[in-house]
Amino acid sequence: MFRWPELQSRIHAASRRALAWMKRDDSGPVLTGPRPRGWRIAGRVAAGFVALMAVLVLVLATLDWNAMRGPVSRFLSARLDRGVRIDGDLDVALFSWTPRATVTGLVVQQPDWVKEQNTQAESFAEIEHLAVSVDLLELLTGDLVLPEFVLTRPSFRLMRDAQGRANWLADPEDSAAPPSRLPPIRHFVIEDGRLNLTDAKKKLSLEGRFASQEIEGGSQNSFQLDGKGQLNRRPFTLEVTGDPLLNVDPDQPYGFKGDVRAGDTRVIAEGSLSRPFNLGAFALDVTFSGPDLAELYELTGLALPNTPPYRIGGELTRAGHKWRFEGFDGKVGDSDVRGTINVDATNEVSYLTGEVGSRTLDFDDLGPTFGVAPSTGPGETASAEQKAEAEKAQATGRVLSDKPLDVARLRQMDADVHYRADKVISRDFPLRSADTQISLKKGVLTLNPTKLTFAQGALNGQLRIDASKDTAITDMDVRLNQLKLEQFVTRLGNPPALEGELLARAKLHGVGNSVHKAASTADGSFVVVVPHGQMRQAFAELMGINIARALLLDDRQQTEMRCAVAAFSAKDGKLTLDEFIIDTDVVQVTGEGAIDLDTERMNLKVTGHPKKFRILRIRGPITISGPISRPSVGLDARGVLAQGGLAAGLGALLAPLAAVLPFVDAGLAKDANCAALLGQSQVAEASSSKR
Repeated sequence: MFRWPELQSRIHAASRRALAWMKRDDSGPVLTGPRPRGWRIAGRVAAGFVALMAVLVLVLATLDWNAMRGPVSRFLSARLDRGVRIDGDLDVALFSWTPRATVTGLVVQQPDWVKEQNTQAESFAEIEHLAVSVDLLELLTGDLVLPEFVLTRPSFRLMRDAQGRANWLADPEDSAAPPSRLPPIRHFVIEDGRLNLTDAKKKLSLEGRFASQEIEGGSQNSFQLDGKGQLNRRPFTLEVTGDPLLNVDPDQPYGFKGDVRAGDTRVIAEGSLSRPFNLGAFALDVTFSGPDLAELYELTGLALPNTPPYRIGGELTRAGHKWRFEGFDGKVGDSDVRGTINVDATNEVSYLTGEVGSRTLDFDDLGPTFGVAPSTGPGETASAEQKAEAEKAQATGRVLSDKPLDVARLRQMDADVHYRADKVISRDFPLRSADTQISLKKGVLTLNPTKLTFAQGALNGQLRIDASKDTAITDMDVRLNQLKLEQFVTRLGNPPALEGELLARAKLHGVGNSVHKAASTADGSFVVVVPHGQMRQAFAELMGINIARALLLDDRQQTEMRCAVAAFSAKDGKLTLDEFIIDTDVVQVTGEGAIDLDTERMNLKVTGHPKKFRILRIRGPITISGPISRPSVGLDARGVLAQGGLAAGLGALLAPLAAVLPFVDAGLAKDANCAALLGQSQVAEASSSKR
């Protein structure tokens, strides 16, 4: 076999001999008769070309290709913009309709920017053995088809830094690089492959093994790819089975099935690539299932909300950087979900748009979106983790979730999605429907407008969470309009214990990466108003602690409720009751106290002031205190005991009637001016929105 210096000298010598032959003197006798000079020149050129080709064929046939490892490595290094070397043998078999090259000990280095970040970084790829062949007949027709592609013990180390630079791209900052598109491969074998992925931008890590083989499937072999490892320290498996690769047609779709599992999340797909191994164009029937939609982020890069367990199926198509999940239908918790979404991944930040809806929404399925576990009773759907969270919340009595919001994820995607629920089921509220427009842009999430429709009345408002920085800022402005009180007390007999129209507004601003953190720093105001209505008189008398009167009243007798106002001001997570009054024909009720959203405890007192003389009335305010989740209702014991002690003393000195005198309150309350109270409580705007 020739070495490179010897090969160069032989090529030069052969070239000199060919040129000398072309310049030889043809003035000797012509044996076949005269011919034109032009023909003689053309004949010499053709003969020279044939001679050169013969020399080239001879040289290539006897060439020691290991001598070409340096030039080939330098060529590949220039094309890939990173160092490439061949530590083993290089062999090329050219003289065939399927030329074949084999390489052992192929090493591809990391690009320079990776080395600058980590001087100890291992190589990008190491391949113990590579064999590849090309079908010349297909190539002559314009199609590149590889009859064979074999990788033995390949190892790949993929990296993406926090700025989004990826080491598997020729231009690491080109987010619009076209998707992978491999030529059709008829015999594709991967033996003992290893993959290590570190994505600092998405905070993902994957360590796995993968291999492919051809298995018996009908009359021809089928392709199969298997992978297993860990994704963010959770089990990860990949199984792909494809159509037979023998005689694959480059212009026909290539069918395959896939099964991907990451922890408890599973993706099952069946469909086809528009052309074999063109990963940039395909159509699949896909079913996604798992304990929480948010966990799909690790597989898709989409920042989806936290949910109860789900199972959703539809048609997934890809055309370059654009994806479409069309006509999907399924269940999330105990709610159905359907619609179509589109994802444009052309730019560095993906953009998701779509129309999503539910025929029936179980209201508690929205809990995980705000860090609250869904209901876990009989017939309810919740994951094991969510059940544990619900048990913990029940044990601690906490209502506001401490589950942190992943602000980094919200910066990985932009979105505009419209959601509507035709019917809403709630055990606590008489809801009918829900409608909201969800927008996410540069880390700022808004639900605006948002509308919850009750059987009578509606909630309208907006929610804004600014997660563009490490600490989220939450702003909420919500209004209740034309909400009928009677729909909340239908179980308390007829006529209802309360009747009237309720108006309310909450405008709050908080800082923190959880519902509890945002609430514990909340500033703003919360106001509830009932401009007029009816109240069961027995209930009104009880608020004045007029026990005897309440027990004697006809249960159906009503009293006019002229005005009811509760106005809270919020400062650093503490709601202080600035104004509280309920004014009826028989009693006027005032209140004071505060609710601490940090400790989630309340301490409120309401006191009744009768408008008519009552023989028996306990002068003790009603107290509402303790945890928000389980408040206790009672009487202020100090006032009651003082009255009881005085009554005992009087009973020893006076007639029996005198014993009840300390319970007699001759001071009568006057009617409240509701219009003035509305102004004082700054709820005129909320009231006027009704008109």
